[in-house]
Amino acid sequence: MKAAEVVDLKKNYGSIQALRKISFEIEEKEIFGLIGPNGAGKTTTLRIISTLLRPDFGSVKVFGYDIASTPQMVRQFISYLPEDAGAYKELTGLEYLKFIARFFAKDQIEFQHMTEKGVQIAKLGDRINSKVSTYSKGMVRRLLVARALMTNPKLAILDEPTSGLDVLNAQEVRKIIKDYVRNGGTALLSSHNMLEVEYLCDRIALINKGQIIKTGTPKQLKEEFDAPNIEEVFTEVIRCSGTY
Repeated sequence: MKAAEVVDLKKNYGSIQALRKISFEIEEKEIFGLIGPNGAGKTTTLRIISTLLRPDFGSVKVFGYDIASTPQMVRQFISYLPEDAGAYKELTGLEYLKFIARFFAKDQIEFQHMTEKGVQIAKLGDRINSKVSTYSKGMVRRLLVARALMTNPKLAILDEPTSGLDVLNAQEVRKIIKDYVRNGGTALLSSHNMLEVEYLCDRIALINKGQIIKTGTPKQLKEEFDAPNIEEVFTEVIRCSGTY
């Protein structure tokens, strides 16, 4: 079974065509990257798959469940981290993880396990007991990634997970995502950082102006376009396709 199947997805915001019949599939236990410039349609796609937006046309299935007819079932399998997500600043990191865990845990044992897993993922050390208001941007992002993954979703949907982070914090977040997939999860992430996605993702879809213009592994795409990196692949693809 596919982790996700996106078929002919369209979404308009008034006269603006955000998505123009895009299609792609995500295999289980892979990191799939949706990459492209700002305004390409990445966030809209992720919000639709997360059941937060309704498409104007097309269909999406997550582990066989349709987002339109069975959104509650889909929500049992996913976790969504928006690019602009925040945490309650007056709580400590630990208090915030406990607050989130209470929404998902079925009993006290699961609550304790979920909280411990969140602490382990965040890797904030003693600072987990400090208020979020004292955290750096990188620390907040690691806490939020931990919040998204501690519930053990089958599909983690991460919008620009390392946006605005320095090199060390970005590396730590990438390692967290890789560990999650190595332990049986599946990740869909968006990014405009093509070099990062090349390192992180098993397969990628290049999107520009609401259209998927190429899909494949980073290695396949670099070989096909005889390019040293995905940035140059993207530049060549949009030049050939005319989707400037």
